[in-house]
Amino acid sequence: MNTIRYFGVQNQRVHKNSPFLCLEEPFSIESRFSTPSSLLHAMSDEELFWRASFVPLMKTNPFKRVPKIAFMFLVKGPLPFAPLWERFFKGHEELYSIYIHSLPSYDAEFPPSSVFYERQIPSQVVEWGLMSMCDAERRLLANALLDMSNEWFILISESCIPIQNLTTAYRYISRSKYSFTGAFDEDGPYGRGRYNKKMAPEINLTEWRKGSQWFEVNRKLAIDIIEDSTYYPMFKKFCRPTCYVDEHYFPTMLTIQSPDLLANRSLTWVDWSRGGPHPATFGEADITKEFFKKILENSSCSYNNRPYSLCFLFARKFAPSALDSLSALASDVFGY
Repeated sequence: MNTIRYFGVQNQRVHKNSPFLCLEEPFSIESRFSTPSSLLHAMSDEELFWRASFVPLMKTNPFKRVPKIAFMFLVKGPLPFAPLWERFFKGHEELYSIYIHSLPSYDAEFPPSSVFYERQIPSQVVEWGLMSMCDAERRLLANALLDMSNEWFILISESCIPIQNLTTAYRYISRSKYSFTGAFDEDGPYGRGRYNKKMAPEINLTEWRKGSQWFEVNRKLAIDIIEDSTYYPMFKKFCRPTCYVDEHYFPTMLTIQSPDLLANRSLTWVDWSRGGPHPATFGEADITKEFFKKILENSSCSYNNRPYSLCFLFARKFAPSALDSLSALASDVFGY
């Protein structure tokens, strides 16, 4: 029964004449560990994380493995920029997979021809600033980890758009030595001021970090996140508003465990210049070539320990009203 529940070995023909009970395998081994046609399952989070944490000990694969990027959409409901993403993904089916975590009550109506068709995972209600947000992110990671071809994992919101084509994004991520997760030691009330000394000794003040929720991690770090049982209880108990767990949990945990694997920056551009608890939102009137020229050409960062001018692959936040204007310039500005 456990084999059926976790590995999907069911409805197989048993050879009764054999001295051993053997299962006839109608599918290739690649189909067992690649993107499933349906993402629905009845596993609890505990069962899902256990299943997703498996790591092959052999370095070689018994099937041709093309490493993919898992695009994980954490949304409430509709994807207003789905047409843009469709253009971004078109023609690159072997390089990506898609997962959507939405409100359980939301019933997506994507046509069968859409890349988003039946890509919703079993989801739960998410509350901003609470651990349920990180639970959803771990749930997305775990579902994506079930596909052994997924090597990199990117968290995306419904207000996010791609500002480079997929070929550029794939090359940028796959050739990087680091995962793009911000993890900063910030003084003041919004950084170290959110630390609770009751987290010690598991987490000390000098280890407390802050970073963008919109991360990219490789497969190793994704597994580290879903199998964590040391730091999760500390954050769930002691990081509550005005401590916002989605800004601190993963950056702190990954800094403690794997600091040498982090680029300490995000691939997603946002504008915090207006102040407040949320970044600026841009609508139809804001969308011009000059607007994106500032983002794409006036940036500087470190890439594989060298100065680099290409720093962002995605950008947010955009209002649904911006879709037509974005679609009109996507080919010339974004390259898709």
